[in-house]
Amino acid sequence: MTLQRIPLTALLAMLGAAAQAQPADKPASPLATSDLTWQQCRQLAGSNEARLACFDRWAQQQTLPAAVIPSAPPVLASTQPAAPVDAAVPATRVVSVATEQGCRDRQYSALSRVWELEEGSDCGTFGFRGYRPLFVGASAATHKPDTPTSPAAGHDGVATDYQANEMRIGLSVRTKLAQGLLTGNDPQRKDSLWFAYSQQSTWQLFNGDLSRPFRTTDHEPEMMYVYPTDVKLPGGWRWRYVGLGVVHQSNGQPLPLSRSWNRTYLMAGAELDDRFQITGRIWQRWHESAEDDDNPDIANYIGRAEVTGRWNFNRDNTLGVTVRNNLRDSGKGSVRLEWLKAIGDPVTSNLRFHTQLFYGYGDTLVDYNRKRTVLSIGLSLVDF
Repeated sequence: MTLQRIPLTALLAMLGAAAQAQPADKPASPLATSDLTWQQCRQLAGSNEARLACFDRWAQQQTLPAAVIPSAPPVLASTQPAAPVDAAVPATRVVSVATEQGCRDRQYSALSRVWELEEGSDCGTFGFRGYRPLFVGASAATHKPDTPTSPAAGHDGVATDYQANEMRIGLSVRTKLAQGLLTGNDPQRKDSLWFAYSQQSTWQLFNGDLSRPFRTTDHEPEMMYVYPTDVKLPGGWRWRYVGLGVVHQSNGQPLPLSRSWNRTYLMAGAELDDRFQITGRIWQRWHESAEDDDNPDIANYIGRAEVTGRWNFNRDNTLGVTVRNNLRDSGKGSVRLEWLKAIGDPVTSNLRFHTQLFYGYGDTLVDYNRKRTVLSIGLSLVDF
């Protein structure tokens, strides 16, 4: 839906006449008392994203009753200029705004778009969206993969002449199964139930002596429920959601290379306007009998919790770090550093140049108890 193209001068004249015609005891129209003007939006020359969000909100104020105008999104609320409006500037700008962008509407914050936390950032159910980045690239490790081992009986592999350099392919999609389970039709909060599937494959593309096999493929289906929150935290941060999930991860291999585990996790996320996001998970592994457990000590290496931080340095560059820890005195876990650079306009293109540096345990399931340092460079499709 788009707004009709109406010169602002004509609109202001109509509003002034309407205000004069009102009885003295009748409150002025909410349009006439709007606290946001197009001149303020015009001054946001340093950020195209914030400027567009400002005009979107100004347009809402011209067409919607004040009672249904949503609160200003963080990307706008944190960037409105304090400078006075220049009344000498002619009010003749014409604005046409689309309002049906859903989870692609950048006037809403990153976490709101990712998890569709409110009515304006909702894209409905049973549509496919990205989850983790869809990645294709080359990787180089500090040494060749070690022979797989596990404390479980009959789970030690045999030495194979794999190379340290290989290709990486990461696939990840999700779909929303249901929404409004607890929040109902609340326009400011929308809970959701999701199903996701992720897969990571390592391909020995450069290893002609072994006929270029796929060394590992890890599969990770999961189900998660997300409940929106909006709690103000110190420093301008906002706690945006909490959630609960269950996840199965396995490599689909027969003995002796079979590796798998199941977990239940709690998760949460917070953000500082549209620049910084912090998300975290803490999980509990499901108990398995000794006969069925492929890797009884996996949580001591891959960890029991993770925290991810993202910094949108500017419209083209995003930096990220993910830390996993086993929450034990040994402190084992991993660190992953990431840099994503937009290729083309990041508003219309999801393609990114993607660099990752991994250090620690759990790079793949079969290597869960082997410490590795791996650098990966490639291309990703993201859905933020």
